[in-house]
Amino acid sequence: MMRNFNAEGLSVTAVKEVEEDHDEVCDGVDSPAGELLEKLQSPSADVREFACASISRLVQQSQTIPGFLQRDAVRRLGPLLLDRSLAVRETATGALRNLSACGGHEVCEDMVKQDVMTPLTALLRECCAGFETNDALSLKGQKNTVEDVANEAVNLLWNLCESSSQALSVFNKAGILDVILQCLERHTHNIKLALSAAHCLHTVTEDNAELLCSMNNAVLGTLESVLRSSQADMAHTLLRTLAAGSVWNLKSSLPTARQAQTLNALMATLSQCLELDAGTLIPQLRQAEVARSATASEAGNMEDHQAAAGNTAVEEMDEEEGVEPRTNGKATKIDKDFSDLLPRGKEELREATALLTAQQTSLEIIVNMCCSDDPSDDEWEEASSSDESEMCPDGLSEGNTSLLSPLCLSAEVHGALINHNIPEKGEQPLFRLSHNTCPRWSSVLQVRSTYIPKEEEFLEAVTGAMRSLLQIIAYMKIPQCMTPQQLMSLSEAATCCDVVSVRVNALAILGITGSTLAQEKRTAETLQMIGNALLQVATKDANLVVCGEALDALFDVFADGDEAERAAENINLLSALKALQPVFKAKIRKEGKGKYSPEQLCVLDNIKVNLRRFIGYLETVVKK
Repeated sequence: MMRNFNAEGLSVTAVKEVEEDHDEVCDGVDSPAGELLEKLQSPSADVREFACASISRLVQQSQTIPGFLQRDAVRRLGPLLLDRSLAVRETATGALRNLSACGGHEVCEDMVKQDVMTPLTALLRECCAGFETNDALSLKGQKNTVEDVANEAVNLLWNLCESSSQALSVFNKAGILDVILQCLERHTHNIKLALSAAHCLHTVTEDNAELLCSMNNAVLGTLESVLRSSQADMAHTLLRTLAAGSVWNLKSSLPTARQAQTLNALMATLSQCLELDAGTLIPQLRQAEVARSATASEAGNMEDHQAAAGNTAVEEMDEEEGVEPRTNGKATKIDKDFSDLLPRGKEELREATALLTAQQTSLEIIVNMCCSDDPSDDEWEEASSSDESEMCPDGLSEGNTSLLSPLCLSAEVHGALINHNIPEKGEQPLFRLSHNTCPRWSSVLQVRSTYIPKEEEFLEAVTGAMRSLLQIIAYMKIPQCMTPQQLMSLSEAATCCDVVSVRVNALAILGITGSTLAQEKRTAETLQMIGNALLQVATKDANLVVCGEALDALFDVFADGDEAERAAENINLLSALKALQPVFKAKIRKEGKGKYSPEQLCVLDNIKVNLRRFIGYLETVVKK
């Protein structure tokens, strides 16, 4: 789950005062809370703003949150969402946003119980009603605008709906969808607000049957308008990806006549996003950041030099004219600030984050598209073993040895992809997407950049989507799209990851690819590489789940085919598995019950049985 909070948006003075004041009043964890909450009642808007900004800053330190909650901070901040001062509205909403982001699920649930949704809903409606006024204020250079307030409010709503089913229910019943769509429609004027709205919409449309009743042509029209936008910056790429995710979430409400066209637009959006080569673009952004920083530094030095020279000249003129020098600088102040002409700070970081978030989201959408949440009985039976005597207590059978849920191509997606209503343009969308995506991501996985946010989630999304895509490629008998070098690079990068699910996905990818190659000619050398990699993991990985997945992949790769038999003989697979068998059984017996769930132990027991059978199969092959 994405926890989004605001580290920006506070006035420079407020931030400095909070940092200075924090050292003085924070001897006890809760000591600042009471004083700041009292200041929320001040008749001075500046004091109220300062108090809200201070709370916003402090709640980012989790140890301070209980102190604020115990003093009824939510109920005290709530009325300030509708304060007569825009600045107070923005900082009060920002304080609640940070509280929801840093406090977690329980805090969000508590905020909803304290009726924070009532003033938040009213604030959002007022913001949308004031967008036209906002445009005029922005032209006049007013610091706090309606859209700034709306952005904080939408982010708060996003956090609450992501963590609280009660907040989601209020969203559905209060008709807030129209408000979010209005914010989304501002993307040509305010991409920051539109992105917040798109994130929120992507969250609230997921598994929300009640909201589907509110769907109409206007909703789908707004989303399709976003999908058709052509801006090439990374923020708009992310915006289109989030819109695609919302369209997919709402697929059951699509009019029949528009389903094929909309799905094709959705696939095109994901494909265009994943065609961007992050492995090339991120280093380029890094170089641009270094160059910009150097230029800004030189400009700053020149500005200081010019300011000093200007001050000296004016002082000399004042002396000649008999005017006393003014030590406060007001008499000689010249507006030489051209910082607005320079790129905003961390622009490249925002671009890189938007790119990777867009691609991660695209991959997650693809996984959802390729997974059937409710596989039919026929699919389940095909994945099950015919030997019912070896069924596990929970109904998992020996044949279903995958340690993660099987990634099945849903009938809906499969039918749409092969339906002639979708223009193929020489190749099916999934074929194009698969061949554009898999090779690029095998190299992107090796990029270890400071730009990558939540790298574990990023790697899990990438490997999960690649696993799903490769399964579909094998199912549809599409030619392989990765070279042996790319495949092994992927394996090396992913199997070094600390996250078990990433390692499991990487091993499954090797198994899927290897089992396909085993049916082709002159692939023994590549199969040997895959076999050695899988044996290495099965023998040395400390996690039994990962070891089991490696063995399961070995069974798939070397189960059949002349090339597989030749490769198995060359790497001495039979003797290696015979040596591994007693070690694997002993680990299950010694470590199993304390470290693994009953479901995982059931699957591991199945793999243990399959290992014995597979060794028997290899022995018959050797005797030929």
